[in-house]
Amino acid sequence: MKTVWEKLTAAQLKELNVFCEEYRQFLSASKTERLFVKNGIEAAEKAGFKDYRTVKSVKPGDRLYANNRGKNLCLFVIGKKPLNEGMNVVGAHIDSPRIDLKPVPLYEKDGLALLDTHYYGGIKKYQWVARPLALVGVVCKKDGTTVDVNIGDKPGDPVLGISDLLPHLAQDQMKKPGATVVEGEQLDVLVGSIPAKAEKDDRVKKAVLKILKEQYDIEEDDFLSAELEMVPAGEARDYGLDRSMLLGYGHDDRVCAYTSMRAIMEMKKPERTSCCILVDKEEIGSVGNTGMHSRFFFNVVTRLLALQGKTSLIDVNDVFENSRMLSSDVSVAFDPNYPEVSDPKNTGFFGKGICFVKYTGSRGKSGANDANAEFLAKVRRVMDDNKVSFQLCELAKVDIGGGGTIAYILANLNMDVLDAGIAVQSMHAPFETVSKADVYEGYRCYTAFLKDMD
Repeated sequence: MKTVWEKLTAAQLKELNVFCEEYRQFLSASKTERLFVKNGIEAAEKAGFKDYRTVKSVKPGDRLYANNRGKNLCLFVIGKKPLNEGMNVVGAHIDSPRIDLKPVPLYEKDGLALLDTHYYGGIKKYQWVARPLALVGVVCKKDGTTVDVNIGDKPGDPVLGISDLLPHLAQDQMKKPGATVVEGEQLDVLVGSIPAKAEKDDRVKKAVLKILKEQYDIEEDDFLSAELEMVPAGEARDYGLDRSMLLGYGHDDRVCAYTSMRAIMEMKKPERTSCCILVDKEEIGSVGNTGMHSRFFFNVVTRLLALQGKTSLIDVNDVFENSRMLSSDVSVAFDPNYPEVSDPKNTGFFGKGICFVKYTGSRGKSGANDANAEFLAKVRRVMDDNKVSFQLCELAKVDIGGGGTIAYILANLNMDVLDAGIAVQSMHAPFETVSKADVYEGYRCYTAFLKDMD
């Protein structure tokens, strides 16, 4: 099987490089789910999308978006066919593993000021020590105002970080299993060491609070209603001597979210309504009112149906039953350093195109969405018609491990759903790696699916 690189025309190669540079910049500026939604809405409005709550009727070609609490974004391009005849949907999550601050985070110990944390999602905790981190998020104050915080990513900013134990004193630490080399309660972030001169106790802590007050007008109590995340500092970068790859934080799953979002922006007046769902909380079970288990998406679709004069429960059920979806979540890229975990016949490789994963789950497909063969055949036809490179993949060897996506949640609405994502090395690490060829082919895949799936 030829790689995508070997199939590209000169014009396509140029388009690939432009597209991936735009993605690199977007990824660097969108390290939290809130930033992704904010930047996504800005891009959507430039592409002609309007808030669906501002319209009183819909017609083919209308471009609408729905924003849920600044953490979900749904985009729609209304099709020529009535909505109850179904949609073509691509869906991704925009949260990534990270380290969150606890509600009462700031404390002083032994002359140092630190932030107490609680990690989010599946991480190898030892990967997060001794590296530059940025503090990004929001502080919501009692007067109703919201303060955006970003310390560590702007030019000239200081960075923050978590200390590690020097190897000279780590004999006992190095005997521990990888899961406990660094414990969760050891992931506290060092933020200051200069004491305030006029104070008698907690002098370093109070000096830090003074800085936060001066720069952000934040009081200590405001941490109680804040969502602040520790994320890797610095931009995503071209990777490899040939610049064929991208290294960055949050490819899982913002690489699929971005390509899905860009794909729907290509739609003009499709036969079937095109939809892009971008959700939060997948890394911890798709829970809460911003996760895929929320009724937000269901409610938005119901309201759009009502704008077309269809309000019965039968119409609501029909729109989902007749819909087709690619659950655009990343897959595992084969890694020559760790070949023992993969079945080379059934795994994703860099440069071979989009990864279709018929079933996810783990150990006997537990928790999987197992796509129907009939639907997979239709997807293959669309890909071949549009000359999109794809590969059929599993997440690992049987009994090694596995994972899940939002696919099963939409399948529970009786939609046809297939996992389709971009292969990633070092998944869930602070910096992950993807092939630019696969990023471009993912975008082409989602565009073809939205346009041609019937």
